[in-house]
Amino acid sequence: MKLKRFEIALIFAVLAVLLCGFGVNHEAKALSAKLVRLHVVANSDSDADQEVKLRVRDAVLEELEPLLSGVTDAERAREIIGENTGKITSAAEKTLVSQGFSYNVETTLCRESFPTTEYGTFSLPAGEYLSLRVKIGSAQGHNWWCVVFPPICGSGELDGSTAAAIGLSEDDLKLITADSGGYVIRFKLMEIIANISSFLRGK
Repeated sequence: MKLKRFEIALIFAVLAVLLCGFGVNHEAKALSAKLVRLHVVANSDSDADQEVKLRVRDAVLEELEPLLSGVTDAERAREIIGENTGKITSAAEKTLVSQGFSYNVETTLCRESFPTTEYGTFSLPAGEYLSLRVKIGSAQGHNWWCVVFPPICGSGELDGSTAAAIGLSEDDLKLITADSGGYVIRFKLMEIIANISSFLRGK
């Protein structure tokens, strides 16, 4: 069967997207090894549970700030967080009690899949990242996430000096900032490619 011109063009377009996506995916995996994310999951979507989730977030960040102060290596940051999950859990539970809640808190350092996420001056591609996951109660509500290493949860900004201090290269910075041009579109393409691959594998 002879392919029509537009069908041939479509095939080449798909191949181009796949090749571009695989290249960006390789870069994104290298980047993810240099970051640690924070993931706080609320008990439910009620207004009260969503509000206290943010208070727990603040308590966790306050606990982590002095622990990670001066740390410039992602591996060391992981070690410190892993060694202090008990303190982090305790800080979260105390916050809940002070607000009149009796929910349990489960804190784990694990790898999780994240969607493409836009912050103030940069965007992170979808993929697996090491994450400090804080589950409140039944953890059935909307979640909140940011980057805890480097410590940019509050500002949502990543400048060149901060990036260099933690070992991010110029290529890393270009990948996740607007300077790279069309970065969000490329990250979204990666998500589409990943979804297609999962579908073809029957997952």
